[in-house]
Amino acid sequence: MPVITCIDDLKRLYRRRVPRMFYDYAESGSWTEQTLRDNVADFAEIRLRQKIAVDMTGRSTASAMIGEPVAMPVALAPVGLTGMQNADGEIKAARAAERFGVPFTLSTMSICSIEDVAAHVSKPFWFQIYALNDDDFNARIIGRAKAAGCSALVITVDLQILGQRHRDLKNGLSAPPKFTIPTMLNLATKWAWGLEMLRTKRRFFGNIVGHVEGVSDPSSLSSWTAEKFDPALNWDKIGKLMDLWGGKVILKGILDVEDAEKAASLGADAIVVSNHGGRQLDGALSSIRMLPGIAAAVGGRTEVWMDGGIRSGQDVLKAVALGAKGVMIGRAFVYGLGAMGEAGVTKALQLIHKELDTSMALCGETGLARVGRHNVLVPKGFLDGYC
Repeated sequence: MPVITCIDDLKRLYRRRVPRMFYDYAESGSWTEQTLRDNVADFAEIRLRQKIAVDMTGRSTASAMIGEPVAMPVALAPVGLTGMQNADGEIKAARAAERFGVPFTLSTMSICSIEDVAAHVSKPFWFQIYALNDDDFNARIIGRAKAAGCSALVITVDLQILGQRHRDLKNGLSAPPKFTIPTMLNLATKWAWGLEMLRTKRRFFGNIVGHVEGVSDPSSLSSWTAEKFDPALNWDKIGKLMDLWGGKVILKGILDVEDAEKAASLGADAIVVSNHGGRQLDGALSSIRMLPGIAAAVGGRTEVWMDGGIRSGQDVLKAVALGAKGVMIGRAFVYGLGAMGEAGVTKALQLIHKELDTSMALCGETGLARVGRHNVLVPKGFLDGYC
């Protein structure tokens, strides 16, 4: 086993181990993938201010997200098809997150069901829902999440229709994979992955199959999206989902100050500044560019988090410095899961935590509550947007 020092090391192992269609699913963005690239590249434009001769003893990365104590202000984002990256992947990721002390969010489009995950953890996790055009399904799946003891509902608000992801279309993405000649040839080189999949019965969308009628192809994300996602989504419908849940709510997919104002006025406990990992509107600005303005506008009324492009603890530190109370990671933990299973998710969290702790110390801070704009150097005009 090679020495793993960063998230990119896990990514290289992940690419070798996981079938191409699922690697491409995690790695793809929409259209030209410009926003996908900007999410990562824009973090590199922000520099950290080093400070010396500061007592670094007793420092801590501990924080809280919507009132829940966390070892660091990082939550595992909802990622569809996680159970196809590694057999029973959602269960493995949830267990790793619980042991480390950070929240795990289960996607509606997971392979392991809500009930499956709940049976394998001892603490509440979060559940993510899309705004669907099926009120009965919405009510039933929210009821299932309540029965499983989920402590917060994450409503994804930026996926009324699916952004065109060229790689997924070319690969014929489905769960389980359809046996075309190109797929079979690629799967033949991923025998370790295949053996694990043979040992599990969880190969379909566990929250959907057997729980919903009227979907012609439940193996296909694109078919489900076309038939069940609600293109008529509006703020009233989001409010009704929040009322139906009746507990803590996080609205994920905010990239505009006006939308953030509306989300805060609805009483969201947190919002996530997000462009869906560059997978929806290609050409939108990166999440980190949009974060400071949104945090300044609504940070006093709701917790402002962000996701998109985070690959290190330094990225977490930069996000906190620019106004985030927390972040969500998707690809970073998926790389670990695909590379090494549950141990890989733990490794990804360890890497991010170590980088966060060390970088915070070298910036002269002993706790995240003191981190702010004084800790970073931002290029002139970086946060001004475009005319």
